[in-house]
Amino acid sequence: MLTRHLQPRADVVYVLLRVAFGLLFTFHGAQKLFGLFGGHQPPVGSQLWIGAVIEVACGLAVAAGLWTSWAALLASGTMAVAYTQFHWRLQLGANLLPAVNKGELAVLYALVFLYIAFRGGGPWSLDALRGERARAAGGG
Repeated sequence: MLTRHLQPRADVVYVLLRVAFGLLFTFHGAQKLFGLFGGHQPPVGSQLWIGAVIEVACGLAVAAGLWTSWAALLASGTMAVAYTQFHWRLQLGANLLPAVNKGELAVLYALVFLYIAFRGGGPWSLDALRGERARAAGGG
């Protein structure tokens, strides 16, 4: 019974998830890239700087629903690397657990962006709009 009431609103909730996660990811990257709100600016060209550029670019793309699957897949992979390299550090024992190594946010971003990569932009996205224009022009 609950599913019957929730299912018709699934696309709206998905858009909220996609936009919120995209914007949060963008903000996370902007903190590093521009040193905003107490963020630490890494040296230009460093691995952390490249990660911040990916976070800003992919976050904006996912929020807008533009090349959503590609941007979300890159974001997911970036967060998987961040978790492995900066949180877990391949240590055994309790350090594997996100609650211990403070990697909960990296794991959450990796998994939700992986879901978004598989789901795509959805009906309310620039991807959908581009698809409609291509079909109208005879391209698909």
